[in-house]
Amino acid sequence: MGMSMIDSYERNINYLRVSVTDRCNLRCTYCMPKEGLSQIGHDDILRYEEIHRIVLVAAGLGITKVRITGGEPLVRKGVTDFVASLRTIPELEDISLTTNGILLESCAEKLFAAGMRRINISLDSLNAGKYARITRGGEIRSVLRGIRKVRETGFSPIKINIVAIKGVNDDEILDFARLTLENPYQIRFIELMPLGHAGIQNNGLYLSNDVVRERIEAFGRLEPVNGRRRSSDGPAQICRLAGGVGEIGFISPVSHHFCSTCNRLRLTADGHLRSCLLSDSEADLKG
Repeated sequence: MGMSMIDSYERNINYLRVSVTDRCNLRCTYCMPKEGLSQIGHDDILRYEEIHRIVLVAAGLGITKVRITGGEPLVRKGVTDFVASLRTIPELEDISLTTNGILLESCAEKLFAAGMRRINISLDSLNAGKYARITRGGEIRSVLRGIRKVRETGFSPIKINIVAIKGVNDDEILDFARLTLENPYQIRFIELMPLGHAGIQNNGLYLSNDVVRERIEAFGRLEPVNGRRRSSDGPAQICRLAGGVGEIGFISPVSHHFCSTCNRLRLTADGHLRSCLLSDSEADLKG
């Protein structure tokens, strides 16, 4: 049996989120200011070889799951080869990726060939105009083509993340929920968190997932999935609309804290290890 990292709260820390870049090809209103963020210099970003070394050590200590993130991870050249390199680490049971989907259509088959099977796609509106406003210029057709491509390629599960924003996209809650009636997607509603550079601008836009759930339940009956948690569900509470093919998840870090079950660490693109988004404490692994 491999090693485990059990912290002082008896949590088994087995999940590492790896940011391969701080750069992004979108400027989502709830994520960053309109002018963007000051970007880390090229020499300050970890090389893939350095990230691989950190993941290798982490796997030896008990990490079994890795998620590739950014910024937008698909903007960094060579990311599919990096994913393939992680497959050589025997302790890793699961490698997944979170993307905004803009570049996904052209990368889907390469990611699948590299050994990836699970993917999360951020999509905060199904309306082209609204999506462009939220992302400050994003093209929704690119994302929809990417979703279609990963489904055709064989990815499963395909999780679609929606940050529910009061007065912005809360009128689309049922539109997203209805997608699960005939599609094998896991639609996940995520509460807006008052974090980062755009946190002050987001004041007043928070919408509790309790409200989201109430609106969906007014449309159709929600049934718990299997009545048990799966390792791939993470902090999400998973349900299914009666008769639906897909699933609906609720991730509620503000209204329903899940700190007691958190099992993750985060590696930033410049080599800092963080244990919590709500804490500034971090370890400089690059140094």
